[in-house]
Amino acid sequence: MLKQFLSRLPRKALKGDSGDRPESPRTSTPRSSSRTGTSGLSGGGSGTPRSNGGNNSGPAQRPNGPKRMSSAVFPASVVAGIEPLVPFKDVPSSEKMNLFVSKVSLCCVTFDFTDPTKNSIEKDVKRQTLLELVEFVSSGSMKFSEPAILATCRMCAINLFRVFPPNYRSNSGGGENEDDEPMFDPAWPHLQIVYELLLKFVTSSCLDAKIAKKYVDHSFILRLLDLFDSEDPRERDCLKTILHRIYGKFMVHRPFIRKSINNIFYKFLFETERHNGIAELLEIFGSIISGFALPLKEEHRIFLWRVLIPLHKHKNLGSYFQQLSYCVTQFIEKEPKLASVVIKGLLKYWPITSSQKEVMFLGELEEILEAVNMVEFQKVMVPLFCRIASCINSFHFQVSERALFLWNNDHIVNLIAHNRQVILPIVLPALEKNAHNHWNQAVLNLTLNVRKMFVEMDDQLFLSIHAQYMEEEARQSSEAKKRKEAWEKLENAASLQPVTGNTAVLVTPLATSIAC
Repeated sequence: MLKQFLSRLPRKALKGDSGDRPESPRTSTPRSSSRTGTSGLSGGGSGTPRSNGGNNSGPAQRPNGPKRMSSAVFPASVVAGIEPLVPFKDVPSSEKMNLFVSKVSLCCVTFDFTDPTKNSIEKDVKRQTLLELVEFVSSGSMKFSEPAILATCRMCAINLFRVFPPNYRSNSGGGENEDDEPMFDPAWPHLQIVYELLLKFVTSSCLDAKIAKKYVDHSFILRLLDLFDSEDPRERDCLKTILHRIYGKFMVHRPFIRKSINNIFYKFLFETERHNGIAELLEIFGSIISGFALPLKEEHRIFLWRVLIPLHKHKNLGSYFQQLSYCVTQFIEKEPKLASVVIKGLLKYWPITSSQKEVMFLGELEEILEAVNMVEFQKVMVPLFCRIASCINSFHFQVSERALFLWNNDHIVNLIAHNRQVILPIVLPALEKNAHNHWNQAVLNLTLNVRKMFVEMDDQLFLSIHAQYMEEEARQSSEAKKRKEAWEKLENAASLQPVTGNTAVLVTPLATSIAC
């Protein structure tokens, strides 16, 4: 039976077919796999090699072909005249795995999807073959042999691993900006099936991880991580799920995966300042952090301090802020004493000139304070509330409003109440300035409510601090008045001096207006 379906495969390959393919995950190929792979990568059904003309777009014809507009440059090897193999139901169980290898090898042929009319029949044959493979893997009817694992990893590498062209958008982004329309890859209907096959294959109970780890190796994982820079959000979402399943199945690769993701973050922070997949990689790390054992390793603390906290400083924080905030709160839930470290980091990278980022920081700060204990809170409360007081006085109403909303949280109010002797002298001047000068009515109402809460906490303390504040205001007003009078005296004295040579002359506003 094996000879029957192998005889239906073409026997000769095209000349330009082998030179442009990406390297497979492993260079050594078992004898049975090499036979079927050669057959699957060959040309027409008659066994006669076709020329590079017609529908075939080999490397020699690339300059004359249509301009590529996709977000990925596929390998240039395109072979026409693929014939479908026999269906799985038509072969006995003993031959199904060999047939699986043959079908996988057949799918190693790649096409140019920028032109929908080119090789349409061959593309449809490959699509149907991929769907058949997905169905076979999903059924879980047979344990995968080593040649089958090798062939599958090689096929996924050839179809998925590719070089992305330079990004012509603004280089200021850490991913897709909110105003940018997502770019969709024209080959996605084909890529989606390959990703689905890889996901089913990795999660299959018929896959022996001890054998598969030789082919899903470090090189395979690195090239998979490179794909996270794809501009197609659908592809990044598939990659996120697959990498997470690989992390769960191949325990031996876990340290390497964490280290490789860290390197992407470092490169983003200190070199390129742009990457499309930061949000997805942080989402993966969020689930990884939740599985960390206690006490936390030093490696994980270093990741928090050197990666997660500095990620707050990027100008395009909004594209991955939700995932980043989740990772940080996961660390604090694991080890509450890290809360003071995180708050100090936020204060270090506080976005003084960006009101939008300030609102984000205040929101994350509230989540952290909800989980902080009294000891860690007291370590950072002075610099923390100096920054909060500054936000309360912000002329941007959203920043001021978000800072005042902290008093709506019962746990935060409890922390403040226990440390009111330290916090009230810091916050009261900001509240008084808002109550008298702020232009926004909503902020004014919130300010009066917070002021009332402090009175209800400790009216004697409030009156005492308020009296000190009024004295300080009177003293500053008196000093300002004296300074003004001193300057007026100097101006009068200077105006009476005769003008000689290159002596500087004080020009009064009245004299300036007359001269004009």
